Parts: sequence; C-alpha cells; structure tokens
Amino acid sequence: MAEKSAEVIKKLMSLGVMATINQAIDADTAQIIVEEMGHKWKRVADSDVEDILKNSDDSSPEKQLPRAPVVTVMGHVDHGKTSLLDALRETNVVAKEAGGITQHIGAYQIEVDGNKKITFIDTPGHEAFSEMRARGAKVTDIVVLVVAANDGIMPQTIEAIRHAQAAEVPIVVAINKIDLPGADPMKVKTELLQHGIAVEEMGGECLCAEVSAKKRINIEKLLEAILLQAEILDLRANPNCKATGTVIEAKMEKGRGSVATLLVQQGTLQIGDIIIAGKEWGHVRAMFNEHGQKIQSATPATPVEVLGLQGTPAAGDNFNVVESESQAKEITNYRIQKERDAKLVKSAKSAMEQMLDKIKSGEIKHLPIVIKADVQGSIEAIEGTLNKLSTDEVSVQILHSAVGPISESDVTLAKASHAFIIGFNVRAIPQARDMARRDGIDIRYYSIIYDVADDVKKGLEGMLSPELKEKIIGYAEIRNVFNITGVGKVAGCMVTEGLVKRGAKVRLLRDNVVIHDGNLGQLKRFKDDVKEVKDGYECGMSFENYNDIQVGDFIECYEIETIAAKL
Repeated sequence: MAEKSAEVIKKLMSLGVMATINQAIDADTAQIIVEEMGHKWKRVADSDVEDILKNSDDSSPEKQLPRAPVVTVMGHVDHGKTSLLDALRETNVVAKEAGGITQHIGAYQIEVDGNKKITFIDTPGHEAFSEMRARGAKVTDIVVLVVAANDGIMPQTIEAIRHAQAAEVPIVVAINKIDLPGADPMKVKTELLQHGIAVEEMGGECLCAEVSAKKRINIEKLLEAILLQAEILDLRANPNCKATGTVIEAKMEKGRGSVATLLVQQGTLQIGDIIIAGKEWGHVRAMFNEHGQKIQSATPATPVEVLGLQGTPAAGDNFNVVESESQAKEITNYRIQKERDAKLVKSAKSAMEQMLDKIKSGEIKHLPIVIKADVQGSIEAIEGTLNKLSTDEVSVQILHSAVGPISESDVTLAKASHAFIIGFNVRAIPQARDMARRDGIDIRYYSIIYDVADDVKKGLEGMLSPELKEKIIGYAEIRNVFNITGVGKVAGCMVTEGLVKRGAKVRLLRDNVVIHDGNLGQLKRFKDDVKEVKDGYECGMSFENYNDIQVGDFIECYEIETIAAKL
C-alpha cells in the first residue's frame, strides 16, 4: 500500500489487534485496514495458483479435431488379454511378464487401414490390480472386454464390467480362445446378459467379435468393431492448445532418472515444455513412443514416455503444461503443502481415534512393512491387497512405499520400527544389504503379487492370539469323603467315563451345577501318586485350595487345547 509500517500498526491497535511488523494477520482484518486507508482490495486464496491450469484448456467446438480412440483391454486373469494385444501389435509381451501375468499398465498405439490409429491400454487382470484397472477405465473411450470362450464369466470379468459401467464407457466384447475344444461363445453371450451386457445378436447394442489371439482368427473383425464404436462416439480434441492428460505409469530407471508414461488428452506435447504432474514438475527432455524411438511431439490420444521430471508422479495424476519454471514451482509447492496439511489433520484425528480404538479392542497388533517396487502401479496394487488382510485384531501397517531400489534409509526405518522390507522386482543396493545383514532386518524379494499376499498373511496369522479350546477327558463320581490331617478333605472316587489326569483342570458338579472350577491337587491309587486313572477304577483326589466336597458330587476333568488362529 506504500504506507509506513508504523501507521499500519497504529490502525491495527485501534482495532484491538496487537501485531508486530513481521506477524501474519487474518484476511478479514487486512481487508478492513486496506479500506480504512483508502485503498482498493482484491481477495485471493492459496488455491488460486491452480486457476491458470483451468483457464489454459481451450475446448471450443470449432477448434476440436477428430482423434484416435483410447481403448482399454480388460478381463479375467489368463483369458488372453496380452496375447490379443500381441496379435494386434505383432509383438510378444507375454514372455517378458513375471509368471505370465501382466503387472504393469502398458500403452501402445497401432495403425490400421493405412492412417487410422487406435491407442491401447493393457490393464492387468489379477484382482489385486482393481485400482489400476479403475484408472485404466478413467482415461478410456472404449473398453474391450476379453472373455475366454472355454472359461466363461469369472470374478474379474464381472469386476471389469462394473468398472466400465461406472465410467459409462461403451463395451466391445472379444470372445477369445474360440479355437480351443470346449469353447462355447453362445454360453458366454448368454452369461453376459445377467450382467447387463446384451450383444447385437441378442438384440442389444454391444458389438462382439469371436477371436483367437493365438491363431489370429477374426482380429480384423475386432478392429472393425472398435473403429465402428469410435465413429459412433465421434471423438475429438484440440491439438493446438497446451497439452493436458493423465500419467499412466511412472518409474525410476538407472541412468534415465524418472520416466513417466503419459497419455496426452488435449493439445500437443513438445520437447522442452515445462510440465507439472501431481506434485512433480520438470522440462520434457526427451519423448519416446512404445517402441523406444525418439519423437518430437505427441498429439491427443498418443501415449509417450517422458524424461525430465524431478521425481516420480503417482499413476493416475493429471499433467499440465505451464508457462514458466516459477509457475510450476508455485503450483507444486502449493500441492505439497496441501497434502502435508491434509496428512496432519488425518494423523491428528487418527491418533485420537486410534487411542479410543485401542481402549475398546485391548491393543491392536500391527505388522509394520516397508514396500519398494519398480513402478507406482505395483505399489498401489500391493498396498490394496495387504490392507484387505487387516482384521480387528491384527493389521498391516505400511510405513513407507516408494519406487526404486532398497536404500540404507529404508533399512534404518525398518530397524527403528521392527518392520520387514518387501522388494517387488527391485533389489537392495550393496550398502543396504550389508546394513540389513548387520542389523538383522528381513528383506524379501518378490516378482509375483500372490506370493507377497501369502507371506504377509502367514505373518499376521502368527500374531493372532491362539484360540483356546476345551476338551473334556473324563468324569468321576465321589463315593466317599475322607478328612486327612495336614491335607484337608480327600474324595474317594470312581472314574465313570474317560480318564482323570494329574495336572488337568477340574470342575465340581453338584446336581449338574458347577460349584467350583480349579486345578487337581493330588491323584492317588491306594497310597501311590499316579499320572492317570482310567474308566472303571477307583482313586483318591484332592482339589487345590478347595474343601467343600460331598458324597454324590461329580468331578469333570478337562484340558485346554491351544489352536493356532487363521485369518
């Protein structure tokens, strides 16, 4: 305002606000001061830094041009999604996958009929990747639902249908493996009706193609169906504005730094652009297509690998191109601060809630874990799977999860929290290995997600309190009661059922009502101490610290078995 600070402080004092020159005051007070001193004011918020991103998206209809459809391939594990993509791309991805399971989202663009392009996103089929598949459905225009003709509708097929329906995306059904014996495409089509999908043959709207990925049967028919569906949708985007889109995958690579797979949705991404993706920013240093060839620019619906980001963004984050570095830093700093504030609120709240929960449940047990993986998508999948294993009594506590090799700081964290480390398709650096060996930290390496879940489940089961089960081993009837000096009352008994053991627990029953529950003191036959007395024999028994026994009472003898608990 170009006013002297002393004047401003005087004004504040007159309002009853005692503030020094370095102090922050609330916006309402500041507004009153500005008005009092005869200036004009304009209120701004921290979140205004993100307004630039909203204004940059120019989506007026006349500037929109046709674009390639983005197709997500979904379906149950082992129904041939990747093989089908191979048939479309004439390449082989299956051989490179661990255990034959797709564990990452891949994005590829293929060209059909000369110049028509289709972008494919391959989502993993295993149920742990539910969140990754949900992400696949968010950026997609068409879902290709792959169902094996010999297997029919499976749990993940239903899940894929739900994702597609929730995202309101049209579905093209590809009935695969029609060359196999036992293949019944008609059965698949009828089963689909139960889940709200009616193919054209059945009078519905869903396009359907019966294919065989291995034998390359009817692949053109499937492509025709996809292009026909894309034509109906009339997909358009403006290639002449600043690029925006979604991060499909992000990972750290040795010698290349942070590598992000981006799908451009509007505008054209050029080399040299400054981009922000979630809480990370950077210059586009290089761009590669799915074959690893360098490209200069990426138009809408093109998937590209980008180098140059400062860190790895989370898969599913939006990315935007901004004018300058200062703008990028401002926006990312605001987002980091926002997340930090949200975490503080969450941790403050959960600390209180945890305390109440602990009082209720009598202390919950945690299994602390540190997760390191090769890509962000795998981390999400592992976290999702492990969190599902938690119960009211035991829970998985993920202390830290990140992309990259296992470092010394991970080992330090694990040591401090008595955690174990999961390395998914990554290894520990030598220094971390030595440190783990020295400190006795357990590092486990995996390449298939089922194994992670199984091992953690075993760990949690070990923490559960064992179940205690009572096993009745015998009954005895009291025929006589003797008073012995220095010992107290001793019951002369006949074992009527099973056996009576020394060291077992006993109950005294009078008219079938339990009147005492305790331990057996002595067990004798004649004058000798014995270990056990079987059915039909007589014996003498005394109770520990209990003397009220009468003729005609029954003694029930039982043992407590401990059974290891299962989740």
